[in-house]
Amino acid sequence: MQSLREIRELLAARGLTPRHRFGQNFLHDHGKILELVDAANLQPGETVLEVGPGTGALTECLLEREVRVISVEIDRDLAGLIRDRFGDRITLVEGDCLAKGRRLSPEAVSALEGAEFKLVANLPYQAASPLMASLLMHHPECSGQWVTIQKEVVDRLVANPGTKAWGPLTAIVRAFASARRIALLPPGCFWPAPKVTSAMAELVPCASDSRPSDPDGFARFVTKLLSQRRKQIGGILGHDITTSLGIEAQTRAETLDAGQLLELRDHLPADHHLMQP
Repeated sequence: MQSLREIRELLAARGLTPRHRFGQNFLHDHGKILELVDAANLQPGETVLEVGPGTGALTECLLEREVRVISVEIDRDLAGLIRDRFGDRITLVEGDCLAKGRRLSPEAVSALEGAEFKLVANLPYQAASPLMASLLMHHPECSGQWVTIQKEVVDRLVANPGTKAWGPLTAIVRAFASARRIALLPPGCFWPAPKVTSAMAELVPCASDSRPSDPDGFARFVTKLLSQRRKQIGGILGHDITTSLGIEAQTRAETLDAGQLLELRDHLPADHHLMQP
C-alpha cells in the first residue's frame, strides 16, 4: 500500500501537485483505508465503483480483494497516472462522475454494464452528497456505499429527527437506506491536510418495497417541507391530512422521521400544494 512518500514521488515524477479545485486530499493512512475496505465486506468477483482514485492507494487495496474495479477520475493527469499504474486491471472512466441533473454520468453507467455494484471511495467533497443521493434514488443495483467524506455530512446522515443536523439530505437518504458512521479521520490522515475532520460512512439500501416509488417527487416534497422545519405540520399540509394519518397537527416538520415523511407524501392528493411560509 502506498506511503505518503510514495504518493508525493508519484506526483512529483509527473510534475503534479494536489489540485484544490478537484478537492484533492490524498488519504495515506493504511489502517483507515483497510477499515473502509473491510467494512464493505468485498467478495471476489464483485463490482466496485471507485470515484476519485487519486494515485491509487485505495485502488491497490481493492484489487487485492480480487474485485472488478470501475474507477472514475475527473483529473486527466491523474487519470493518466492511474492508467499507467493499473492498465487493464481496472476499467477507467475519465471525466466527472456526475452528469447534468446531478446523476451518475452515462459513461460510468455504461462501464458498470448493469451489474450489481458497491461504491467504495474516498469521495471528493463537492461530489459526495449528490452522488450518494443519486445512487440511492436511481440505482437499485447499488448494493451499498462505503465512503470517506466530511464529518459534517456523516453527522447529517446519521442524525435523528428533531436535531439540528436532521434535514432534507438526511430524510431523503434515510428513506432509501440505513446509515452508520464507521470511523473518524483527523486531517493528518490526508495530504495535504484538509481544514475539516473527515469520517467514513456506510449506507445499506432498504428493502425495495419500502423505498419511495417516485424518488424525485419525494425529494422535492421533503426539501420543500423541511424548508419550513419549525412550522407545525398542520399549518403546512392542512389539519385534515395530518389527522387522517394519526399525526398531530401541532407536530413540527423537523420532528418527522423518514417513514412518516414517506407516508405523508404517498397520501397527499395529486393536486396538493404545500402552504407557503
